[in-house]
Amino acid sequence: MMMEELISALRLQCIPNIGDISSRKLIAYCGGPTAVFKEKKEALLKIGGIGTKIIEGLYDSRYLKAAENEYAFIKEHSIEYVYFEDKNYPKFLRHCQDAPLILFQKGAINITDRKIISIVGTRNITPYGRQFCEQFIEELAPLDPVIVSGFAYGVDICIQKAANALGLQTIGCLAHGLNQIYPRAHRKYCAPIEKNGGFLTEFWSTSKPDRENFLRRNRIIAGISEATIVIESAEKGGSLVTADIANSYNRDVFAVPGRPKDPFSAGTNTLIKQQKAHLLTSAADLVYHLNWDLQKKLTNPIQKQLFVELDETEHSIYSFLQQEGKQFLDDIAMGSHLPIFKTASTLLSMELKGLVRPLPGKQFEAI
Repeated sequence: MMMEELISALRLQCIPNIGDISSRKLIAYCGGPTAVFKEKKEALLKIGGIGTKIIEGLYDSRYLKAAENEYAFIKEHSIEYVYFEDKNYPKFLRHCQDAPLILFQKGAINITDRKIISIVGTRNITPYGRQFCEQFIEELAPLDPVIVSGFAYGVDICIQKAANALGLQTIGCLAHGLNQIYPRAHRKYCAPIEKNGGFLTEFWSTSKPDRENFLRRNRIIAGISEATIVIESAEKGGSLVTADIANSYNRDVFAVPGRPKDPFSAGTNTLIKQQKAHLLTSAADLVYHLNWDLQKKLTNPIQKQLFVELDETEHSIYSFLQQEGKQFLDDIAMGSHLPIFKTASTLLSMELKGLVRPLPGKQFEAI
């Protein structure tokens, strides 16, 4: 992107009454960011949804000066950026009508043709939540997904540390510019994450981690991935806002169930109860709902283990397959006395363990 175009895009980004949706309308009509500022006012007012109040900032020189200052910061600190029309702009986020005009990034982010999952939750993570985070990432690791979160206290940093420890690319979406890190206590995690992943933000160097910025940041977390998972959440919280946004984007939302009286499972239980999220108990549930092809997507297939410990459900299905041979899922469900969803989820879990292999259609056989 040429200097003049970038400065013009930054200028649009900082004008108070012009949001991401209006900016796109103006750019589409005029042919580019710079052309917006050269177009006549009368012509702009013919665009649907564009009124005098929206475009009045186009003629204020203060926003040009602010854009030039931010451009100087970007060049001085070699900040990477991606414009919404660039090929490397996040593909899922591109389809969101309110996606940021420009994203700034730091690290080794590479999400082209990758499976991307957003995982969020309470800052007051419980031992139950921590254990689930670590186990879930371990189960999901063979599929090599990109893990996105908010780099905040609690579930966010727990899931990003777990992903980083297993060599998965992880991205922290920030509610401020790349010239700072919030919370400061997480500075020690920056270098490891930047080696295999990094940080993403729409905010300038002049932005502070204000509350409203976190709410805006949540739409990026929800929009950049194909699914959002809520590990733990109180009855109210930012994680539930992220889940609502993901639902508005027609993305899959998952929630981990908890004890009825646990305050930090109240939010996830409500999401499930109100059918705003799929129930998630393991990586197999996610794989099943997203219809991931294990045979094509597993980068490090898990070999069949000797003396694998099976739970009661797995033992029932495995024995049925050994005795009866190749059967359809509905037959297996009847034989194991389990609902079809539970059976499918368990079979996927067993496949990850190397105990069964898929056949054409909905068939499986014991290995």
